[in-house]
Amino acid sequence: MRAIINDLIEALRNELKEYGEMLALLDEQQEHVMGRHAERVLDSVARINGQAAVLHQVRAMRESLQRDVARSAGVAEDSALFVLAQALPEDYRPLLQALVNENNQLLGRVQSRAKQNHLLLSRCVELMQRFIQSLTPGNTTTVYGGDGAVHATSAGYALYEAVG
Repeated sequence: MRAIINDLIEALRNELKEYGEMLALLDEQQEHVMGRHAERVLDSVARINGQAAVLHQVRAMRESLQRDVARSAGVAEDSALFVLAQALPEDYRPLLQALVNENNQLLGRVQSRAKQNHLLLSRCVELMQRFIQSLTPGNTTTVYGGDGAVHATSAGYALYEAVG
């Protein structure tokens, strides 16, 4: 049983490392947005999506090991890690709980930074839409869609009519 517990601990460490990498990528993306480096922002989106896929794999591996440890410890497979830790030998509990806490804290920071970046990018798109609308004559109306997003509707003059 100790070997599988050690595998779970290693999986938690790996998950922590990958969340750290995601946070670094999100920080980098925020710098690119603030620095108005459009090409780098686009590149960061691809790298963030790649890291999200890595995180998905790492998390699935940890969850699988978590279920295996739960079965070995005689607790429900869907038990939370804190509950599972209580069923493990005493010498593993502090490390497991510390890793779970660190993962949860880092996940919270990743979610917060992702929301910040989403707001920044949404604002950039909104400003670009306004700029494009200012170049197009006609009646432009801003409305909210069913999803809560701002949408612009226009009378639809062709660009050559606006120039001529």
